[in-house]
Amino acid sequence: MIPYNKKLVSNAQNLRKNMTPEEKHLWYDFLKRLPFNVRRQHNIENYIVDFYIAEKKIVIEIDGRQHSTPEHKESDRQRDSALSSWNITVLRYSNDSIRNNFNAVVADILKNLELTLDDLKTLR
Repeated sequence: MIPYNKKLVSNAQNLRKNMTPEEKHLWYDFLKRLPFNVRRQHNIENYIVDFYIAEKKIVIEIDGRQHSTPEHKESDRQRDSALSSWNITVLRYSNDSIRNNFNAVVADILKNLELTLDDLKTLR
């Protein structure tokens, strides 16, 4: 079982309530339709990941511009390495990609999940 930090639970709940526009777009317009349980702002070890698909051991991270700084790049590298130690694959997409290349992001996620558009659930 992958450990989590109980001290981060309330922060994760707050982040779920206050998702960025790009996180909302990906969640409401795509991730909710996946045939897997997708957890939003999920706590893994000492990290809160944007989205986690436990069945596939895949994390989806949506990165703002601050992630392009050297400090954030190193922090992201360490985080990805820690998650990799649990055999978790991290997929990273920029806010700009979500806004401007949404279909390409969706296609990449589907490829990594070994799914097609036909596998998506219809929302009522």
